[in-house]
Amino acid sequence: MTEEFHRIRRLPPYVFAEVNKAKAAARAAGDDIIDLGMGNPDSAPPAHVVQKLIETVGNPRAHGYSVSRGIPGLRKAMANYYERRFNVSLDPETEVIATLGSKEGLANLAAAITSPGDTILVPNPSYPIHQFGFIIAGASVRSIPATPDEDMLRALERAVRHSVPKPTALIVNFPSNPTAFVANLDFYKELVAFARREEIWILSDLAYAEIYFNENEPPPSLLAVPGAKDVAVEFTSMSKTYSMAGWRMGFAVGNPRLIQALTRIKSYLDYGAFTPIQVASVAALNGPQDYVSEIRAMYKDRRDVLLRGLQSAGWDVPAPAGSMFAWAPIPPAFAEMGSVAFSKLLLKEAGVAVAPGLGFGEYGEGFVRIGLVENTQRLRQATRAIKGFMSRHGAGAGTADLLGAASS
Repeated sequence: MTEEFHRIRRLPPYVFAEVNKAKAAARAAGDDIIDLGMGNPDSAPPAHVVQKLIETVGNPRAHGYSVSRGIPGLRKAMANYYERRFNVSLDPETEVIATLGSKEGLANLAAAITSPGDTILVPNPSYPIHQFGFIIAGASVRSIPATPDEDMLRALERAVRHSVPKPTALIVNFPSNPTAFVANLDFYKELVAFARREEIWILSDLAYAEIYFNENEPPPSLLAVPGAKDVAVEFTSMSKTYSMAGWRMGFAVGNPRLIQALTRIKSYLDYGAFTPIQVASVAALNGPQDYVSEIRAMYKDRRDVLLRGLQSAGWDVPAPAGSMFAWAPIPPAFAEMGSVAFSKLLLKEAGVAVAPGLGFGEYGEGFVRIGLVENTQRLRQATRAIKGFMSRHGAGAGTADLLGAASS
């Protein structure tokens, strides 16, 4: 009875645990830790959404079991959102289901469609549930490049030729967590053509659809590609768009067969989100959308403050085109120590917590994920601390020039 349970054995040690433990110890000692490691929005949801929640909670009839697949008005509101945002028509009865956040939906759909030994194609690095939802369900995962370009498309072709059994599903996530890559519609057209030809399901995670920084190129939905609904479902969430992460409200939309599979398995597992949360979510989707633009502008401002501060510190980080994260290569002076050790050192000496890239897959090693989850004042404080940290280790801005001058 000492052996670990089979499914638990398939899950590696939680990479983030070491940094989280060090973070908790530092806070217990009274240290001021600037936590940029979690993707946890720090803004309040729209006031009218909170008011609708309070109003509905006051209704004695709202406290019973809800509807597992979502109340009709909520499914209709999500279909309307897809129509106005992506020009995609959805049937609220057969092509939309509400989930307890996109994470729950992904995991339960994986359980619904996966047989032991199935091969699933997952970008590496990627958000952990993208691979571990299928691993828990008994599948084997084959990693593919995370970039939405020819490298991924070529890897998909190789996977079909060389995987036994042939892959049954592909996961994509753009704008991406953690890499912040953004895909365009031309790439999605290639992806859908591949999936239709090879009869492979696509599960698209579009949780960051409304957090993008090029106003002229909002991220598209994969379902906007003609024929995509034949092979694909897409997951969205209220968490980031409306700062409702703790409310656990998400959706799966698209292929009716996959939606039906998820509906059936969820009917055995839950009674849906608390009804007042669903009603308030309808208010968010159907109400004024000024908040969404304001949140997008806020994250862009934070992104720019963070990148300027890091550049001043001597840490060059690519500007993310979307999501609420920066995907930062470890500074060369610290590269050999790896992402976990670097994250712990940064926490200890600068008081700044980041997420080690290894936690998102083996090809995340060499990077850390930095969340735009503090206000600009705290981000400036964080970058000043990082600048001092870099300078103490001889890795700050201008260090290379000084070393070169000293050796000449």
